[in-house]
Amino acid sequence: MPEPEHKSNPPAAQPVVRTPLLTAGIAGLKTVERVEIHRIKLAPNVQVGLHMHPCPVVGIVTHGSILFEVAGQPPRVLHAGDAFFEPANTNIPHFDAQQDGATFVAHYLLGPAETELIRILD
Repeated sequence: MPEPEHKSNPPAAQPVVRTPLLTAGIAGLKTVERVEIHRIKLAPNVQVGLHMHPCPVVGIVTHGSILFEVAGQPPRVLHAGDAFFEPANTNIPHFDAQQDGATFVAHYLLGPAETELIRILD
């Protein structure tokens, strides 16, 4: 009589899977007193324009795609699931929605008495 075939079961799904997306160094830059979190939607082809933030901003794209450029770094396109970091007081030449528009969640790391989130530059 032939041996019965033993089928291996597929590995069990992991109950928690952690995937590192971004490490942004802010140590020594400031005291963070609070974090404001905003969901922001950009219509298709919206160009935010040259801007900066007086505080560091960490975020993640949740829908669509964005042309992203930090001054001194090459531009890149962010897609849903991609994380980004905008250092405080650094020019951001591009944060432009592509033809599919975009939604992202931004975490503003604010110090004592800070209220301004963005400065649009000429």
